[in-house]
Amino acid sequence: MRVLIVEDEPRLSATLSMGLKAEGFVVVTAGTGVEGLRRATESSFDVVVLDIMLPGHSGYEVLRRMRARDVWTPVLMLTAKDGEFDETDAFDLGADDYLTKPFSFRVLVARLRALVRRGAPERPAVLTVGTLMLDPARHTVQRGSTPITLTPREYGVLEFLMRNKDVVVTKAEILRNVWDAHHQGPDNVVEVYVGYVRRKIDVPFGTNTIETVRGVGYRLVG
Repeated sequence: MRVLIVEDEPRLSATLSMGLKAEGFVVVTAGTGVEGLRRATESSFDVVVLDIMLPGHSGYEVLRRMRARDVWTPVLMLTAKDGEFDETDAFDLGADDYLTKPFSFRVLVARLRALVRRGAPERPAVLTVGTLMLDPARHTVQRGSTPITLTPREYGVLEFLMRNKDVVVTKAEILRNVWDAHHQGPDNVVEVYVGYVRRKIDVPFGTNTIETVRGVGYRLVG
C-alpha cells in the first residue's frame, strides 16, 4: 500500500514514515504543499495523509486542486487546530477523514487501513437547479457560464438548500446540517448567510432562487 505523507514538521514526518513502513506501507513524503500536490497528481497512491498548515499551498488548497484535477485518492487530513470550521471545511473540500494533533499512531493506522479498504470515492454528482450549478467535487458554483465565489459557510448553506430542492427547510435544520448539531448561537445567523448567498447567486442575475417561507424557513426553487 502506497501512502503519501504531506507534512512540514520534519520530526513528525520522519516518525510517521518510520512507523508506517513498519506496518507494511510504502511511504513517500513531501514537506510543502506545492511538492505534495505535485506528487499526489503525478503518482498513484492508495491514501494521502495531508497536514492543513503547510508552506506553499495549504492543505485545503492541495485538496481542492487534487479534486479539481479528478484525483480521488482518499485523503486523511491532519491539523493542530481543533474547531468545527476546520473539520467542516476539510469535508466540504472532499477530505475522507480527519485527525487532530496530537493523535494516537494506532488510530492513524486503523483509519488509513479503513480508507484503503474503502477505496477512492466516486466523483460526486453535480447539483443543478435551473441555470445554477454546484459541483461538490471541485467545490465550485456557477450560474450559467458565470463562476460564483462563495465562502465555505455560504457554500454549505447553498449546497444544503440545493440537496433539498423544492423542500421547505427550517433554520434549525440548516444550523444542524451546516453549522453544528449542537450549535448554541442565535438562529438569525441563518438569515444573515441566506442573504449573503442571495446577493451572489440571485441579485446579479435577476433571479429569485431562494424563497422565504414566513414562519417556517427557506425553499430553493428552479
